[in-house]
Amino acid sequence: MGALLGGSREINRPPPEPAEANAYWPAHATLLLDSYRHWTGRELLTGENSARALYHAPFAVLSHDTSDDPRFTYANLSAQKLFEMPWAELVGLPSRHSAEPLAQAERERLLARVAAQGYIDDYSGVRIARSGRRFTIQQATVWNLVDQDGVVLGQAACFRVE
Repeated sequence: MGALLGGSREINRPPPEPAEANAYWPAHATLLLDSYRHWTGRELLTGENSARALYHAPFAVLSHDTSDDPRFTYANLSAQKLFEMPWAELVGLPSRHSAEPLAQAERERLLARVAAQGYIDDYSGVRIARSGRRFTIQQATVWNLVDQDGVVLGQAACFRVE
């Protein structure tokens, strides 16, 4: 039983933050970028070392998994700054915590629409930072993350805050 509990703690610990030492998570960055291109027909980023560029991009990029209560699996530096949380706190957090309780029904409709259509690029909404500061995102693109076999592994979003 103790080993099982120890194992569950390991599962709940967020993976290490993207950095030079882990090549900025190239597999997850490729999943994000390839899925974006698959659904939109556009490139989110171009150039070499796209995993590093994605992590340091001047716009927010986040992803979450497909669990019943989806948890963030990725948050680039811009997203961490917006939500006022470091990687270790944001990654693993249920993504519903990014919206106010009253806005969660709207968020659920958004996620269902993305699941059905593959992506949307017209989402606007209010999000909440750790300090309680509210900010508005406009024209966000939200897309399904799909592997090479078309299996949905989660959803991702990118947006700028003006």
